[in-house]
This record gives sequence, structure tokens and C-alpha cells, in this order.
Amino acid sequence: MKIGDVEVRDDVFNVKIKKHVLWEVVRWQLASRRQGTHSTKTRGEVAYSGRKILPQKGTGHARHGERGAPIFVGGGVAHGPKPRDYWYPLPKKVRKLGLKMALSARAKENAIIFVDNIEIGEKPKTKKALEFLKNLGISEEKVLIVLPEKDEVIYRSFRNLPNVRVLSVEGLNVYDILWSDKLVIVKSALEGIYRRVET
Repeated sequence: MKIGDVEVRDDVFNVKIKKHVLWEVVRWQLASRRQGTHSTKTRGEVAYSGRKILPQKGTGHARHGERGAPIFVGGGVAHGPKPRDYWYPLPKKVRKLGLKMALSARAKENAIIFVDNIEIGEKPKTKKALEFLKNLGISEEKVLIVLPEKDEVIYRSFRNLPNVRVLSVEGLNVYDILWSDKLVIVKSALEGIYRRVET
């Protein structure tokens, strides 16, 4: 199939889309990104005395052991979160299939634009980055720019624009593709994309 004047492979840009596969990959990605540093104190960790706060019997009150019990304000938390790793394995085949489906979804919506290169200059310039987007007519949309390799000048030029993300082929992922309204791909990055999705 063709996107603009670029001939692209059907097995990458024209794959049948299954929402569940995309959901699986996005869920896996977001789980992998979680820091998992959340932590609450149990009743054994709060800074309270372990002294029995009132006699067991004869007071008319319920029996209590210590002020740090979960039932009291400021006490420990029962079954609260502790630091943990949220990562779980997802087969490579599924991840690569998800990438193909995400690219195909954008292709079906005519949301992919191929460019020869991005002219910024030797130093980062947000003004030039904005001009580039305006020339393509996508300055108001969420844009993902895909480069063949990391380019610090281009990355820093677009960094201040809240609705633009820049990724090299190596970092291309399903979540960011689905996040964007428009996908801008530098033509020389196409071979790298094919290499990424080959099984």
C-alpha cells in the first residue's frame, strides 16, 4: 500500500486490528513504567507505644491493645500497599503484533505523514520546530515524531511543545502511537521500523 508517495509494507501498515491485543500491550507498558515505590506503615511500624491503652475488662469500652491499631486515626494501615515491581512478562510476538496494529490503526485514519527530514539547524530552536508543524498543518494536534536515531537538536527543539513527543525507532511504542493524533515519520526511519517488527 501507499501512504502519500511512500510505498509501505502491508504486513506492517495494513494489519487487521484487534483491540484486545492493543489493550494487552498498553497495559503491559504502563505496568512496566510504574515505580512501585508506594508504601504504608503497618501497625508494627507506626510510632506509637505498644502499651495497652485501657484495661481489657470493666471499662464499658471495646477491648483495645494499642494506639497504633488500624482502627484508630493515625494508626497503621491494614493491607496497605508496599513497594513492589509491577512488571510482568508479555510475549515478544504479542508486543510486535501490537506495534503493527498501532501503526495500521494510524494508517487507516490517514494520520501518518512521511517527511524527508526535519531542518532545525545546528542549535535547538523551538520556533523552527513550531514552523515545521505549521507547514504540515498539525500544530494544534498531538504529534509523535519518529526519527531513525536519537537526535539531541531535534529532541530539544520540540521538548517545550506540550503536544509533541519525539522518539527514535528504538523507542517507538504502542502507547505513544495511540496517544498521538498524527504520526510524523522521517522516511529513513522506515527500515528501522521494519526491523523492529520482524519476528
